[in-house]
Amino acid sequence: MQKGAYLMTLKELEPGQSGKVISLGESGPLKRRIMDMGVTPGVQVKVIKVAPLGDPVEIRVRGYELSLRKEEASRIQVEPA
Repeated sequence: MQKGAYLMTLKELEPGQSGKVISLGESGPLKRRIMDMGVTPGVQVKVIKVAPLGDPVEIRVRGYELSLRKEEASRIQVEPA
């Protein structure tokens, strides 16, 4: 990571913003589910839209559009682009 770079969660990104996934949080079935969708460390993700109450968060990753629960999005750390 470059000097001066900062991390935030995927949930904190605004629609239209993108970032590079740094970590997926703790291990377990939730992490496995996220990885099975193609969200892995090092991949670029872009937030497409967020529902009015924050659930779900729709993202674009590897050319696919996915919906994540806000709980899942809050565990994924990203470096904003």
